[in-house]
Amino acid sequence: MNIARVLTEALPYIRRFAGKTLVIKYGGNAMVEESLKSGFARDVVLMKLVGINPVVVHGGGPQINELLQRLGKEAEFVDGLRVTDEETMDVVEMVLGGLVNKEIVSLINQHGGCAVGLSGKDGGLIRARKLLYTRKAPELNTPEIIDIGHVGEIVSMDCGVVDVLVRGAFIPVIAPIGVGEDGQSYNINADMVAARLAAELGAEKLILLTNTPGVLDREERLLTGIDAGDIQRLIAEGAIYGGMLPKVRCALEAIEAGVPAAHIIDGRVEHAVLLEIFTDQGVGTLIQR
Repeated sequence: MNIARVLTEALPYIRRFAGKTLVIKYGGNAMVEESLKSGFARDVVLMKLVGINPVVVHGGGPQINELLQRLGKEAEFVDGLRVTDEETMDVVEMVLGGLVNKEIVSLINQHGGCAVGLSGKDGGLIRARKLLYTRKAPELNTPEIIDIGHVGEIVSMDCGVVDVLVRGAFIPVIAPIGVGEDGQSYNINADMVAARLAAELGAEKLILLTNTPGVLDREERLLTGIDAGDIQRLIAEGAIYGGMLPKVRCALEAIEAGVPAAHIIDGRVEHAVLLEIFTDQGVGTLIQR
């Protein structure tokens, strides 16, 4: 009986989103725990089979740290941004564009999908430039400019290769690596890539998987639905801080660029993507204009 109820609840959502593109940022525990990895792959395949077009953008921080450690190189961060020298960039490109990307592609294909792995360097997908990071220091009159190496920001996107794959019944899986005018590779925050990609593709939704229940208020209660005004208030109150801040800002950027809705959901819940999209209750926070 419960299974029948879930299926009938999903039907109007399947009808509503058929033919639409959903950009999913895949990361956190959902990329590490075996049961969650398999569940995510099945979710993506099911979405494609019912006529929805998922596009996956993935991170890979823990995997990068693990390989750096094995190479005897310590990971270094400035305000949460990975310091990426030449050697670290080689590792980032090897892990994201190779190991992690191909593992996700293989897992989706094992579950009956037809995934294709890309990095932002393929087909000129992501044009990038060096991120000039500045930090205000109380003892300095002017902001301090910090060189964090081959960390990039997006200049432009050419989504032609993604469009071709989506129309050809494939599931694109994208590593967040961009390329500069000089051919230099840049490590780009995966949330930023997903948000920009959602806007460029005219996606119906941006979905960000996290290791938290979603956006919480000051009493740490889950907020299931908020808008841009609520977010600014929560930031001012200090309810949104730390690692949630950049995720919320990426979601806002996508909304302001025309994406109808963004979701910040708990990737630690099995089948979180399906539960958020196809059920009335969901498992995270829905952000709308």
